[in-house]
Amino acid sequence: MASSSSPLTSSLHYRSRFGDTTLTKVFVGGLAWETPTAELRRFFEQFGEILEAVIISDKITGRSKGYGFVTFRDPESARRSVADPNPVIDGRRANCNIAAFGRRRPSPPRGRSPEGSMYRQHSRVPAQVAPAPPAPVVYPSPFG
Repeated sequence: MASSSSPLTSSLHYRSRFGDTTLTKVFVGGLAWETPTAELRRFFEQFGEILEAVIISDKITGRSKGYGFVTFRDPESARRSVADPNPVIDGRRANCNIAAFGRRRPSPPRGRSPEGSMYRQHSRVPAQVAPAPPAPVVYPSPFG
C-alpha cells in the first residue's frame, strides 16, 4: 500500500507549530520588564506579517525576563527586522538577531602585532598556553 505522505515529509518534526522557523524567528533581547507583548508586536509589524510575538516570563513570578521572540511569515521580513540590530523599543535600546544564528560577534583579529595580540590583552579570560606534551618513555632494547 502506498502512503499518502513521502518519507521525507513524514520524518520532519519541528518544535514550532509554524514549521521551520530557522529564517523567520527573531530573538529580541534587552526589553524593559514592563514592555507588553502588544508593544513588541506593534514595533515589528512595520517589517511584515507576524505569526507570533511572545515575551518570555518567569514561571514562578510571572515577571518578564526582558527578552522575547517574533516569528514572521517570511524570511525577508525577518531579515529586514534585524537590519538595525539595536533598535529602540518602548524607550529602551534592544538587541535583535535571527534566533537560529545567535548574536553577531566581532571577528577575531588576524596576525599579531609586535606587542602581541590586543584581543588577548583586553579579554576577560586570560590567554592560556597549552602544556608541553610529556617526554617519550625510552625502554632498553631486549636485543642488546
